[in-house]
Amino acid sequence: MAFVEFDDVSKIYRMGEVEVAAVSGMSFSIEKGELVVVVGPSGAGKTTLLNMLGGMDSATSGAITLDGREVSSFDEKELTYYRRYDIGFVFQFYNLVQNLTAKENVELASQICKDPLDAAEVLQAVGLGHRMDNFPAQLSGGEQQRVAIARALAKNPKLLLCDEPTGALDYNTGKAILRLLQTTCYETGKTVVLITHNSAFTAIADRVIHVREGRVSEMTLNADPVSAESLEW
Repeated sequence: MAFVEFDDVSKIYRMGEVEVAAVSGMSFSIEKGELVVVVGPSGAGKTTLLNMLGGMDSATSGAITLDGREVSSFDEKELTYYRRYDIGFVFQFYNLVQNLTAKENVELASQICKDPLDAAEVLQAVGLGHRMDNFPAQLSGGEQQRVAIARALAKNPKLLLCDEPTGALDYNTGKAILRLLQTTCYETGKTVVLITHNSAFTAIADRVIHVREGRVSEMTLNADPVSAESLEW
């Protein structure tokens, strides 16, 4: 069995008499330790996919499995534990607590986990060892995103989910964040799923999942992913 499996998953939102299918019969698999890029246009179902995989939204039908456990059958208490212990989230906007330092922001996540990593060591690993005592307002956008990634990694999650993590960043800073995610995947063995509308990012992935109109239109494997440093877009 693959590390992550979507088996004929659908998500239908109901608004009064209207039904909107955000995801329709989606199936794919992901192996442990892969860097996966999910790419598609706005409204294709990428974020819905991510939210269901992260336990923030439920599937209307089909099965979602992570590491042999069927997430789509979890009750609310099980979903809370799943989000807390198994999933690390990185969003387009950093969602840092403004009156806490970088180190305190990372420690915040560590406090709710069973087997967290040391906050100072993780910040050092993402290149912010010298910025631990700075507040978010004293950091650049790229540095704040590094803190957000460190916070997610400090949870020591099974799966790192990134929703447009470079969307609020300039070109060079965005490239640095992609390089950090790629390095994290290869050096720690974490499985990383990155959502984007930018098809250029697919070159760095081990696996590329193309999404269109709520379905997987294509899934490809990269035998030789390129370094994020060499990306152009």
